[in-house]
Order: sequence, then structure tokens, then C-alpha cells
Amino acid sequence: MEQVTAATVKQAGKVVAVHLAYQSRADQRGRTPAKPSYFLKASSSLSLTGSEIERPAGCELLAYEGEIALVIGTAARRVSVEDAWSHVGYITASNDLGVYDLKYADKGSNVRSKSGDGFTPFGPGLIPAADVDPTALRVRTWVNGDPVQDDTTEGLIFPFSQIVADLSQLMTLEPGDVILTGTPAGSSVAVPGDVIEVEVSSPAPGAGTAESNTAELSTGRLRTVVVQGETPFADFGSGPMATDADREDAYGSAEAAGLTPKGLSAELKRKLTSVGTATLSAQLRKRGLNNVSIDGLKSTRPELRIAGTARTLRYVPNREDLFKAHGGGYNAQKRIINTLNDGDVLVMEARGEPGTGTVGDILALRAQIKGAAAIVTDGGVRDVAAVAALDMPTFFTGAHPAVLGRKHIPWDTDLTISCGGATVQPGDIIVGDADGVLVIPPSLAEEVADDAITQEHEEIYIAEMVAEGNSVEGLYPMNAAWKARFAEWATTHPNPAAQP
Repeated sequence: MEQVTAATVKQAGKVVAVHLAYQSRADQRGRTPAKPSYFLKASSSLSLTGSEIERPAGCELLAYEGEIALVIGTAARRVSVEDAWSHVGYITASNDLGVYDLKYADKGSNVRSKSGDGFTPFGPGLIPAADVDPTALRVRTWVNGDPVQDDTTEGLIFPFSQIVADLSQLMTLEPGDVILTGTPAGSSVAVPGDVIEVEVSSPAPGAGTAESNTAELSTGRLRTVVVQGETPFADFGSGPMATDADREDAYGSAEAAGLTPKGLSAELKRKLTSVGTATLSAQLRKRGLNNVSIDGLKSTRPELRIAGTARTLRYVPNREDLFKAHGGGYNAQKRIINTLNDGDVLVMEARGEPGTGTVGDILALRAQIKGAAAIVTDGGVRDVAAVAALDMPTFFTGAHPAVLGRKHIPWDTDLTISCGGATVQPGDIIVGDADGVLVIPPSLAEEVADDAITQEHEEIYIAEMVAEGNSVEGLYPMNAAWKARFAEWATTHPNPAAQP
């Protein structure tokens, strides 16, 4: 079996990587792509087995991704899916390393986060592609001897032939080019001192038959040692910066990242959604808060009550030159939706401008998959029938078919905004129902919820008394005599909303 050598590395003109390719990984990320998508890594990121890989100074999230690498054998340009595999010369093991601390600076390109020197070790053995069934390969990863990834190409969303054919539609795949075919579930974070090993194997031709003397073809284990970098990033470029969303993505889950659950407690959410916004508004007014309603909105799901914590997005009026820089690609709107957590409410400042959509069906679906409790916008919504069909409600001013670029540029996220005449800060508690949407300061949420529950219990009693023919004078609100009668009634009619 041939080995990956310095000459193999030198021959690679380009390295192309697939974003999501295994169903197990897609299930972790909460989305399954309909078509493959790609990014480029610098060919200078290629390295050999036994290499030391530096975690850059100031970075905490160096993630490993065990993968099967394809090495192109003959040039491929506009090849068919049926012919694509014949252009692959070899398969081998690879480790698609990257630092999540720099993803924010890449704006979706992965240039800095994935192209560090040595960040694509591959090898050690090259298995001829003609000797394997591409649908029957296995990839495994170990960290310090412990198995962390184990999957087969039966779990691929996109077969290798589709990937090669698709890439060849726009670029010539040349001999020596490397295609990283995606990682299965189990990718996580490595720290200095860790030893990462990746192996790709395949049943040998005729394995399991009397004619076969070999049970398996294997690349051998690709071994990489993580070391700590000492040279800090200079001020003239972007430095490392990691959010909890980055940590969750890098480790694979919030639990693996050691993150504590965010947002409302289950009990506070239960309390807030057990009462109407009309009652909560009355309690806020008692505390001097009159300007906490987001006005002029309707809900796609008026039968639902929601409560969650605010994440904020600000649109500015469209200006064509600025839209080119800020509106396209992985813009602020897409970034915040992709980092929503369970229970978040995405609140958008659209200046009350209804003349274009601020969200459509695809991004609303992504918000729902990420666990958002609701979307709130004082602008329009596109694809309103599809958005209304989601389980997650959206509060909006009206339907409009136009895209963002007609009126808006997505500009900033997670800052203080104005929405429907109310000031909203990240972390504020948002409560909504058919009557409207309220902003509740987190410090007041518990007492407001408790007093609202008490108020609604009293109003149940008042409604019963009115139904029996009593005048509202002295009853609504209750004077001392009626309060005494209510207290007696409450001994046999406990408040169900007060019970956990």
C-alpha cells in the first residue's frame, strides 16, 4: 500500500471540504441539507501522520473531525454521477481540524478557522479507490485511545460520486486534489496534550469468502498531537472570540460543553403562560411600567401563549451600496437565527415598516428547529401561509412578498432595540398571546407572574358573582366586604395556576 508523503502533499492543488454529509451529524445540528455545500481549505493546511498541531494562542475551541478523504486520480470536469468514482485515485483518513474561536471572522468562508498550518492531517496509507466499495467504508476516531467517532458510509446523506460530480460542474478536479467528505457525529474539542487518531477501513474484495486471505483494508491510524501555540494574534487582524453558541457547536451539545441551561426556568415559564398578557400588563402598570407592550402585531398562532428570553436583531433602512456589504451571504439575520437556543424569542426592529418581509418560511423553520419560542417583528413576513403552519408562532404587522433588500439591511444583533414602540434588551422576558406582546424586565418576572396568577383567580370569582346578577360596584375592584367573601370562596376553590 502506498503511503502519504511530502510529495503527495505537494501535489494537492486544492482541498475542498463538505459541510454536512452524515445523517448522524445532521441530526446533531438539527438540519438536513437538501444538497451538498462546500468550503475550501488551504493546501498548506495539509500535514502528515505524527504531526504536531498547534492550538493558536488565545483559542479554546480546537475541534477535530475524523473524515474519509478522496484523492483525485484523473482530471474531472463535468463528469456524471455514474462516472465520477472512476476519477478518484485513492481514499485515506483525514482530520478536518478547525478553531471555532475564529469562525465569526470568516463570515462563513472558514478561511481562518480551518486553514491553519497542519490543520488537515491525512494518511498514513492510501487505499486504491478501485479496490473498495465507496458505500461500505468505515471511519473511526480516537482521542487518547478512547473511541469517539464510529460511522460508515451507509450513513451518508450524499454519496461520494454525487460530491465529485457536483464539484466538477464548476471546477476541474485535478490529480492530487483532496476532497474531505464530512464528519459523522462525535466531533468535539481537543486540548493541548491530546492525541487524536483517525482510521478508514474497508472490507477487502471478496472478504468473507474462501478466496479472500485479507479481512480488511485499512489506512492505518492517522496520528496527530495537539500542542499549545504561544504567539498571540496581532491587533491588525481579528482575534479569537467564542460565544456559548460556538462552544455548543464545537463540543456537539450544550451538555458536552458544560453549559448551564439558559432562558426561563420551566416553572417561571409555566407561570407566565398560565395567565394572559392583559393580566400581566395590569401588574406591570401597577409597578409604573406603561411602555412595555410591542404594539400593532398579530400572531400566526393566536391560540398559543409564549414566554421566552429576547434575542435581538436590528434592521436599518436599505441603502444599495451598504446592502452589498451587509445584506448578502451569511448576514446578521442568518447568523442570529443559526445561534438561537431553546426558549429564545427573536425580536426584530424593522422600524414599523410593513413594506417588505423580515423573515420567510425557511428561516422561520430554522428558528423553530433551533428551539425558538417565537419570532416577533414590527415588519412584514413573507411566505406567511407556510410560516403560519409552523408550531412556533410569529408576531408580525402583516404579509408582504418582497425580500429584505427592498426596505431593510440586517445590521446588528444582541443589542438594545426598539420594536413596535417598546424598548427591548437581550435577555428581557417576552410574553405573547392573542392580545399582544409584552416585555418584562427579568428582575420583576417572578413577582409579576405570581401576582398575575392571584389576580386571575380573583377575576374568576368576580366573573362568577357578576354572572349571578351582582353589580360590579364594590365588586370590581373588590372592596373589603367582597374580599372577605372571596377569601372564604378560595378555601374551596384553590387556584389551579398556582400549583406547580
